[in-house]
Amino acid sequence: MRLADCHNIEDFRRLAKARLPWPVFDYIDGAADDELTRQRNTAAYGHADLVPNVLAGVQNIDMSCTIMGRRSALPLVLSPTALQRVFHWQGERAVARAAEKFGLWCGISSLATVSIEEIGAMISTPKMFQLYVHKDKGLNTSMIERCKEAKFDCIALTVDTIVGGKRERCLRSGFSSPPRFTASSLLSYAIKPRWALDYVFREKFRLPNLDTHVSQGTDEAMSIQGYFSTMLDQSMNWDTAARIRQDWGGTFCLKGVMSAGDARRAVEIGADAIMISNHGGRQLDGSRTPFDQLTEIVDAVGGEIEIICDGGVRRGTHVMKALAAGATAASGGRLYLYALAAAGQAGVERALTILREEIERDMKLMGVTGVDQLGRDMLRWR
Repeated sequence: MRLADCHNIEDFRRLAKARLPWPVFDYIDGAADDELTRQRNTAAYGHADLVPNVLAGVQNIDMSCTIMGRRSALPLVLSPTALQRVFHWQGERAVARAAEKFGLWCGISSLATVSIEEIGAMISTPKMFQLYVHKDKGLNTSMIERCKEAKFDCIALTVDTIVGGKRERCLRSGFSSPPRFTASSLLSYAIKPRWALDYVFREKFRLPNLDTHVSQGTDEAMSIQGYFSTMLDQSMNWDTAARIRQDWGGTFCLKGVMSAGDARRAVEIGADAIMISNHGGRQLDGSRTPFDQLTEIVDAVGGEIEIICDGGVRRGTHVMKALAAGATAASGGRLYLYALAAAGQAGVERALTILREEIERDMKLMGVTGVDQLGRDMLRWR
């Protein structure tokens, strides 16, 4: 299978699976426990049908929108994800450059394999930093100050990872940060020589936003489940979130809000946006999907705070449904990670081209010339 044969996100998934050692692929693809929530995140979009209008004069349309004060060419955010250098040697640099080329928001994780400063200097398009609150308060302060200096546009505080989800595929493979070549997984790395050579002979694996304060994850191999459960601050509460918002002083988002009550509290502490997210099904299996929760949260706080529907997005029609239900934008991680793993920056750009073409086609078929014309009257629930 070649990159040119990829025509949807599932095609990129298949190509990524063919090119990655199985422990690495399973880290991207897997989720918690029985992986029910991961499967439902995409399936949920099938619970709603679009109702198009016709004869609407859609020769010229505008796919752009404003997300957290910055103009985006599409109503789509590339969610921050960790460890991208492990999936392809170009890592976060490839995703950032593709996002800039397409005029989109992108983000990097606290567990990114490039530094805050490098991404800040690399792109002029809007960028967010996904903050994991650590027990080491000096580390938290350091990351916030570095984001200020690098002129990041938003901090997204992740609120659903105070302990690590039970990711059973990773437990079976022994996947860790940095990857360990264990007896059980050595063959899978050996039969993917292109990946292995890139990993071993290109730049050394680092987590440069963390390694000034902790060795775990960079010099000391650790599972992601173990890292979350050991290193992150389980005492984090709403006062913590309010204090971080104040210390940061810029655009502030809470990532991982799933209830209307928590959305209301996000408004009360002055957050600018929330990302309705269950962490790709990687934390609490059996939780609701972002799309299924969207209308309830929009009814509670719509118009008071921006609402980004995060997770399960694989198609332009999924973006249409999220916007029609009241979201400011849709977002996802796997939608570009599969493409990154498959072919680096070229893969991400092809995936974004496909999604942009789908959104354009879908808007025209829906009979709208701007994304603000999508409304709940255009949805019917099964």
